[in-house]
Amino acid sequence: MSAGRSGTDLRFDWIGMLFACLLTLFIALPLIVVGTWAFTEVWRYPSVIPQQFGLRFWGQTLARPDVWDALFLSLRLTTTVTILSAVICLPAAYAFARMRFPGRNILFLSFLASHAFPKFGLLVAIAGIFLQLGLISTFWGVVLIQLVGTLMLMIWIPVAAFQNVDRRMEEAARDAGATPLRVFWSITLPQAGPTIAAALLLTFVGTFYETEGAWLVGAPQVRTMPVLMISFINNQIVVQYGAVLSVMLWVPSFIALMFARRVIGTGAFARGFGA
Repeated sequence: MSAGRSGTDLRFDWIGMLFACLLTLFIALPLIVVGTWAFTEVWRYPSVIPQQFGLRFWGQTLARPDVWDALFLSLRLTTTVTILSAVICLPAAYAFARMRFPGRNILFLSFLASHAFPKFGLLVAIAGIFLQLGLISTFWGVVLIQLVGTLMLMIWIPVAAFQNVDRRMEEAARDAGATPLRVFWSITLPQAGPTIAAALLLTFVGTFYETEGAWLVGAPQVRTMPVLMISFINNQIVVQYGAVLSVMLWVPSFIALMFARRVIGTGAFARGFGA
């Protein structure tokens, strides 16, 4: 019996390993191809590997004014959206974590609504409203539509952070005469701060790479880095331009996501669901 179970376990291990390898190949292969194109000067069919590597297209890409315009615009948009999201969502997250009020659970779950349905359909509906309000092809129109995509991260993760604060330390500080503001600043915030910082970082990264809303509401006047990269590829401008922009976008996001993963771990979302 034991040998039979061991054989079954071994079979499942091999199946799991096979699926993991296939998934890795499915995800990694396009990244490898794009990364190769970024450092390729000549790559002609039917050659499997490039005939000539080099950095010539890096210089050409970075010399384009539209690339720098898109980069600075993306940074302005992302910073604005992240700050507004923090101002709006963090007080709400604290209320959800610490207060009990009518309709709390329904309101809390409603922040999943934007992720429970096809995103593009929701964006099209919002774009229709923005068209009537004159927000299409404007900076603030893109800010508002990108703000919708930050709600889940900036509510659920901070709620988990505030719930994990040691209440005994807060109560001890209150007993010692500390004001509620002092307790929050000296006890609550230092404990919840790292997870909140990770949520802010994830929001910043997610907003920087957001494409659908920026394209649907911002085009043609507002062109962010991802939108510019897609336009390079779709318009068949030099393939290497789009590949270089892709690699430029990968590096900061990879670093930011690794930091956020180390800070919040994998249990933050589950704790948020248990609020």
